Amino acid sequence: MTVLVACNDSPHGVAALRAGASEAARRRLPLAVLVLNPGTQPPATLATALAALPPGVAAPAVTYRPADAEPSDAILDTAEAVHATLVAIGTRNRSSEGTFVLGTTTQRVLLDAPVPVLVVKATYTTP
Repeated sequence: MTVLVACNDSPHGVAALRAGASEAARRRLPLAVLVLNPGTQPPATLATALAALPPGVAAPAVTYRPADAEPSDAILDTAEAVHATLVAIGTRNRSSEGTFVLGTTTQRVLLDAPVPVLVVKATYTTP
């Protein structure tokens, strides 16, 4: 039983990480993080967020999406591998035309995940 956070280097990715970590602390479950940016080190904004996890959340296992894997496939495969009980993902705002596009990562994960999915928007900040 694990809370999986799938995030990238973006405001909504950091928001998903914070929300997922909060859920892991509340549920007293381990946290696993899938970084959707291919690589071997978390980008700076995610590294900062990982360093500021809430009390009670142990340092998570961090994995990275292979460059040749679709983000949705990587999320679903990782959820199965870590026996996730919850998947937290970030989503960006879309235009009205964008809402008609099928096959987005968020939509595929929502439809195909075998566990509940927490979809998180970045908080609005003024410039």
